[in-house]
Amino acid sequence: MKYFFTLGNNPTLSIAEITARFPKEQHIIVSDDVFILETKEKIDANATIETLGGTIKIGEIFNEVSSNDQDLGKYINTVLDCEQEGKYKFGISYYGSKKLNDKRLAMDIKNYLREKGVSSRWVTSKERTLSSVVVEQNKLTSKGIEIVLIKENNKLLLGKTLAVQPFKELSRRDYGRPARDDRSGMLPPKLAQILINLAQITDESVILDPFCGSGTVLTESILMGHKNIIGSDISEKAIGDSRQNITWIQNNYKLKNSNYRLIVVSSLRISNKIKPSSVDAIITEPYLGPQRGEFNIKNVVTEIEELYSKSLADFYKVLKPEGVIVMIFPIFNINGKRYFTNTNLNGLKIINPIPSNLLNSEVIKLTNKNTIIYSREGQKVEREITILKKTS
Repeated sequence: MKYFFTLGNNPTLSIAEITARFPKEQHIIVSDDVFILETKEKIDANATIETLGGTIKIGEIFNEVSSNDQDLGKYINTVLDCEQEGKYKFGISYYGSKKLNDKRLAMDIKNYLREKGVSSRWVTSKERTLSSVVVEQNKLTSKGIEIVLIKENNKLLLGKTLAVQPFKELSRRDYGRPARDDRSGMLPPKLAQILINLAQITDESVILDPFCGSGTVLTESILMGHKNIIGSDISEKAIGDSRQNITWIQNNYKLKNSNYRLIVVSSLRISNKIKPSSVDAIITEPYLGPQRGEFNIKNVVTEIEELYSKSLADFYKVLKPEGVIVMIFPIFNINGKRYFTNTNLNGLKIINPIPSNLLNSEVIKLTNKNTIIYSREGQKVEREITILKKTS
């Protein structure tokens, strides 16, 4: 079976996450919008997209035709639901460089449905592709259909969307949680999901966030089914916020009590509170330095490097052999010039997050350290997503 994934604003990060979740499947990069996964097993698209922070849509490829084929309606008609009651809504999204005569195709679909006695409405937008918001608002995955056309070389892949990113729930978990601290905890839930997926761990693995802030990594880990979670922070307020947010998640999502532990401790002395070689994965966004106002960049970088170097040395002690760290490092973008930190990794090795067979794609954008930069235009402090592994 073939599935398409439409990618978020950072295609490299989206692809890294998908391949981490599905490491054994065949992967194909079509463009900076679309990624194809070929698998022998059926994917539960709704369950999958709820835990993939970097994917906008997941759908199934139901046919492949020549890109010159002008009679697409005869293929699409085979997947239309003519038994549905009420007005049948359909949309068309095209991922490709050439123009598509979507009006002609829409009329073909409407005529076919009319012949079957089905009233229909074509859902459109100003863009060539429908957003997840448009698909969700018009219920095209439940009471209608979004037809997705993907240009791949000389082929046209015909697909239908199965699930879209739960943007309302992600926003609710970000802005609706009871304890939200923009200064100590600004990690968006979907980025937390990506970091967790990049660790490639099981539900039974022990996860530690040593800069837990208001607990975004902790709450997303709980929602993703992880059962052994530790959060620590030097701030008592942060630990209180994490506890409050975990309780809110458990109540709102009707979850049983998870096996989590919260500790007030500095990241420099984690090994005083946690057993040596007991943690499978450390997943964290540390203090990234000042986010606002003027500051001396050299002093800030020196401070960050010292904090991270000493913290990593202590993390090494509690990490299991072959354990991983998925960690964000700051990149300071000052007047168009980037300042990277030069942290002592203390025996940890940086792991390339992209499978080797995909590295030559022009879509993939890695730093010379095999890390991924995640940022918005004009952002003063960018995120450098880094995967580290304990190799001895």
